Parts: sequence; C-alpha cells; structure tokens
Amino acid sequence: MNRRTRLLVLGPLVAASFVAAPAALAAVPDAPPAAVPAASCSTSGVLENGKVHLSGGGFTPGPAYVYGSAGFGGTVEIAQNGGFQVMNVPPGQYSVRQGGELTQCSG
Repeated sequence: MNRRTRLLVLGPLVAASFVAAPAALAAVPDAPPAAVPAASCSTSGVLENGKVHLSGGGFTPGPAYVYGSAGFGGTVEIAQNGGFQVMNVPPGQYSVRQGGELTQCSG
C-alpha cells in the first residue's frame, strides 16, 4: 500500500479513536468513595502498677469523651492522625463518645 492510500485509509480510523475515547471514558461508572475507617479503641493488659493503657485510632481529630466502668472519665484530644492514648487508668470497660458516635473499647 502506498503512502497516500495509507493516509486515506488510516486517517479516519485514527480520528475516530480520538472521538470515541472520551465517550468510552464517560461511560465508565465512578468508583464508590473510599470507606471512612471505623474508629476503634482498646486497653492494654494490666500492668505491674495495676493500671492499663487506653489507646484508639480512626477518630476525627478534636475532642472526645472517654468514660469507664471503674469511674474514670474525661475529655481527650484526638490527634491529627485520628489516634489517642491515655496512660495508667484503672482496669475496666471503656467507651469513647465523639459527636453522636459511641465506640466500645476492647481489651
């Protein structure tokens, strides 16, 4: 096939691909948004001093309220990475409330 014939045959095919590509991309459905990580918290095992460490992650930065079955409770500041730590608290069952969400701690 000579050069002129090639241009006459391939030119419209190349042009059609440029027109079809955006239409094909528009037909692809959007991916679902990434899931927000679920907040969680846990207590360490009982330490030599009879206390535990409470830590968590996946929270929204800002204040949250921690309360426990042993009477300990208070406000904690959630760091920019979504985590927190409270050292040397009495052993017990703990929960963290932030906004309308209540997270039960394990451990």
